[in-house]
Amino acid sequence: MYRIKTLDKVILIFQKLTATIIGSLLLGIGVNGFLVPNHLIDGGILGIALILHYFFHFQTGITMVALSVPICIFASLNERGYFFSSLQGLLISSLSIDLLSPLRNQFFVSQLCSALVGGVIIGTGIGLMLRYKTSTGGTDLIAKIISGKFSLNLALVIIILDGLIVFAGFTVLELDSFFYSCLAITTVGVTTFLIGELI
Repeated sequence: MYRIKTLDKVILIFQKLTATIIGSLLLGIGVNGFLVPNHLIDGGILGIALILHYFFHFQTGITMVALSVPICIFASLNERGYFFSSLQGLLISSLSIDLLSPLRNQFFVSQLCSALVGGVIIGTGIGLMLRYKTSTGGTDLIAKIISGKFSLNLALVIIILDGLIVFAGFTVLELDSFFYSCLAITTVGVTTFLIGELI
């Protein structure tokens, strides 16, 4: 009986790590291949990190980690188990975003295509991680806590939080980038719901 429980734990850890790695790679591809070349932003901490990248040329992944530390500390007080999984997800996804930065010069597609395709890829990565109780930390972690405490739809909470970040970036984005960024975060939210909740 003890061996079966131990084996189940090992399988669960392996599944969670696999989901984190695949999700992080998808996040890195979506951000670098589609959002950055067209100066689009996602919501949440990633959105803030992208704005800082566009204006100050900070590395996106490292900036995400720096911005997420206070949120991770807050989350550790509420859901300790989810905090450790999210910290792992944050570190791996941040590394993935910075390592896959050469993709920024590989795809040349319109802003509309970037918002839709990038949104689906990023949403798939985030949804996969959330499905296995891990995430990239940041506002995904806050959204998960809010969703659980108030019985709200996770995708809706993510869209609202991400939307607030995009609206905050309205003053620094061109009008078309702002519009397509809104489309991208909506696509991310819907895809996250489909992958994380329905499948």
